[in-house]
Amino acid sequence: MSYDVIIIGGGFAGMSAALQLARARRPILVVDAGLPRNRFAAASHGFLGQDGAAPAAIMREALRQLSAYPTVDFVHGKAVSAAGELDRFEVALENGEVHAARRLVLTTGVADTLPDIPGLAERWGQSVMHCPYCHGYEVRDRRIGVLANHPMASHQALMLPDWGPTTFFTQGMVPVDAELAAKLEARGVTVETMAIVEVLGEGLAISGVRLADGGIAPLEAIFTVPKTAPVSPLAAQLGCAFEDGMTGPHVKLEAGQLTTTPGVYSAGDAASPMHNATLASAAGVMAGIGAHQSLIF
Repeated sequence: MSYDVIIIGGGFAGMSAALQLARARRPILVVDAGLPRNRFAAASHGFLGQDGAAPAAIMREALRQLSAYPTVDFVHGKAVSAAGELDRFEVALENGEVHAARRLVLTTGVADTLPDIPGLAERWGQSVMHCPYCHGYEVRDRRIGVLANHPMASHQALMLPDWGPTTFFTQGMVPVDAELAAKLEARGVTVETMAIVEVLGEGLAISGVRLADGGIAPLEAIFTVPKTAPVSPLAAQLGCAFEDGMTGPHVKLEAGQLTTTPGVYSAGDAASPMHNATLASAAGVMAGIGAHQSLIF
C-alpha cells in the first residue's frame, strides 16, 4: 500500500507527528521497532500533564488515541533501508515488507554511549542520569556526582547544586582554571580530579564511587552526558546532511523540520542537539505539520 506519509519511529516525536497527520485525514503508516531511548527510565518528568508517568504508559495511551483515526496504520518492526525521492519513497522493513510514501518523517532517535566504568551502564536511567530537569527533583538533597564525559560538563556541575550537594569529577577531561574554579566554589561544588574507576552500591542504587587511588567517595546519584549517535542509518541513506552537536551528530534541519533531502522531515533526539521529551514532542508536531503542508502547497 502507498501512503502520503510514513513515520519511522513511534516515540514522543513520531507519535506527535502522526497525530497531526491523522487529524488532517491523511493516510499514514507509523513504523516502530519498540526500542525507545527512554526505555531505561521508570518515569518521565517535566512533561506537562504527564509528570511522573512511565514513558511506556504515555506511549500506550498515544497508541490508543491514534488508533481511533481510520487513516492510521501501524507496523511493529524495524525499518532497515529507505530510498527514493520526493513523492516516490520506499521503506524496507526487516521482515521483508516494503512500503511506499510521498513523504517521510524520521524520528528514529539516538543511541547512548557511556564512559566505560564498571557499574555505570547497568544503572543508566535509574541512579545514573543525564538531565537535571528530567530527574534532578527525584534525587533532591542527596549527594550528587557529575561525571565529566564532555568538555562542557562543567555547565552541568554548575546547575546541579540547585538539587543537592554536588561533586564534579573532572576525569582528566575538563581543566579547571581560576575562572571556572571561582564559579564552582561560588555554587558550593566540590571538585575531584581523581578519576572514578567503579560505581558502587546494591542493585540499581549508588552508595559511592571508587577512585583511581583506591579511595571511596560517597554518592547517591550520578549525572553524566553520554555521547550520542543516530540509531538508524536511514537519514544517511536518504542523503540527509548532518551537523555536529554537543554530544554527537544530528540531522541538519531547515524550516518546518525539513531535512536537506526534499520530502524528508525529521524530529526528536536524532534531529536536535537538545534532548528532552517535551522538545521532541513539539518538534514532532512541527514535522507533521510541515509534511502535511508540503503535500498541499
